[in-house]
Amino acid sequence: MIDLGAVYREEWARCVAILTRILGDLDLAEDAVQDAFTVAFERWPREGVPREPAAWVVATARNRAIDRLRRDRVFREKAELLSRLEAAQATGEPVTALADERLALVFTCCHPALALDGQVALTLRVVGGLTTPEIARAFLLPEPTLAQRLVRAKRRIREAGIPFRVPSEALLPDRLPGVLRVLYLVFNEGYAASSGEEPVRKELCAEAIRLAKLLCVLMPDEPEAFGLLALLLLTDARREARLDDDGELILLHDQDIARWDAAAIAEGLRHLDRARAYPVVGAYRLQAEIAAGHVGRNSAGAVADAYEQLERIDPSPIVRLNRAVSIALAGDVVRGLALVDEIDGLEAYHYYAGARGDLLRRLGRTGDARDAYCDALRQVANPAERRFYERRLAELGT
Repeated sequence: MIDLGAVYREEWARCVAILTRILGDLDLAEDAVQDAFTVAFERWPREGVPREPAAWVVATARNRAIDRLRRDRVFREKAELLSRLEAAQATGEPVTALADERLALVFTCCHPALALDGQVALTLRVVGGLTTPEIARAFLLPEPTLAQRLVRAKRRIREAGIPFRVPSEALLPDRLPGVLRVLYLVFNEGYAASSGEEPVRKELCAEAIRLAKLLCVLMPDEPEAFGLLALLLLTDARREARLDDDGELILLHDQDIARWDAAAIAEGLRHLDRARAYPVVGAYRLQAEIAAGHVGRNSAGAVADAYEQLERIDPSPIVRLNRAVSIALAGDVVRGLALVDEIDGLEAYHYYAGARGDLLRRLGRTGDARDAYCDALRQVANPAERRFYERRLAELGT
């Protein structure tokens, strides 16, 4: 029996991209694809799954979009959209011929006319297929705030007439930062899922890596594109070792390195070398250096130096937290905890509470560690991570 949720996750972005290219209207395309998946979830369990699920969804979404336009009281103003849909329906263009449509969709969502936070939120929704609650957790924002960002971003695309295409070569550098950030966040949501029963969403990791590779082909002289790709590959190489056979989380220093993907590590290091060939050192290159350190290809000193440089480039609370934890893991737990306690803005971030709990536990401050782990438990939704904090609490005793 087919996993309908898996089909949704794997095909959502491609279907939205195809409809957006036809319509030039992202909002209408997303609504039509959502309608089509609703129909699929109702019919497929009874009638069976089509031979090509994505093609079925696209065809159904086209029909739903046509129905929407015909019901619209002002559909005459949308006659051009209707003709596009009917023409596309007649040609029966194969879904498989549109492999790179998602990259065009990423650039559409990351247009500079949109606020950066709107770019990222919209791309996570449209390309990554994440729900509004999942994106809100990724941004550490209330759901209503995030929902308004999505509404504003879609409205801006429509009002500004932002085209659905990969921009010209001259415009690519200005569009790169938003695209890199989007791919990074899509990968992170896949590598450590913020919700759902699965601790890892492999299809999101794979999609982020695929798009990052396309970006490197498109922009072969951008070191940060290669830095990001190296970071994703070096991180993803450890994915299979993060969980034991029972689905329980395993921390980095306890992982079985035999389960690491040696080919992904080698590929990641090749791309890191490509990024190192340029004099400019960016945030993704530095994070790739840190990831290389995690797989034993850089010394502890090189990792510490990379964290220090990264904090100068990006003194965000999460970067400061990661640097503080690295200092503690290098042996100076007291200093690491002091730096963690100086950080503001991560009160709703369960990794912050969990990191504090680990450092307090290492210092023998059992009661404070227990309080920190309880805070983390209140904030985390992922079942595997919840069980990890529960085990930590059990180890501390009552």
